[in-house]
Amino acid sequence: MYVYQIKEAIKIAKESGLNIPIIYNTNGYENVETIKFLKGYIDVYLPDLKYYSNEISKKYSRVDNYFKYATTAIKEMYNQVGTAEFNADGIIQKGVIIRHLVLPNHLQNSKNILKWIKENMPEDVYVSVMAQYFPTYRAKQDKYISRKLTKKEYKEIENFLYTLNITNGYIQELGKHEEEYVPKWEY
Repeated sequence: MYVYQIKEAIKIAKESGLNIPIIYNTNGYENVETIKFLKGYIDVYLPDLKYYSNEISKKYSRVDNYFKYATTAIKEMYNQVGTAEFNADGIIQKGVIIRHLVLPNHLQNSKNILKWIKENMPEDVYVSVMAQYFPTYRAKQDKYISRKLTKKEYKEIENFLYTLNITNGYIQELGKHEEEYVPKWEY
């Protein structure tokens, strides 16, 4: 774990005059004690909230109790930094943005995640619903996630989001060129 070194580096940088928001980008599977340890050092938390179902989290990320760990950590993140605040240029200065990547054939997972956010987080929390999934490596052989999202699937999630009346956040457009953003690793 590098959190001790990260915290010390932030402390040294701020003492030396660093005056920009510190962003903690995470997959969400965090021990709440780690998040508590960072209190006062992180300005912006960008956690993923990937899986509602423990079965799915075990299958695709090989982790147990993902939802329990992630939601506990996200609540602590929000307690520390609150609602997202942006400067005049629209650049985030503090707060939390919960990100969720919609997976093909797992729409109920996404609906459960969004419903949990609506029912358990403050109304002003920011949510980013992402459509950029595309299969790589072993996912290409999995019958459920071996393809990109369809327009129909993403529209269903978008409509569900609107029925929940989550007002702060972003809905990513369903794209065609996600692969272009992944580096070509050559051996």
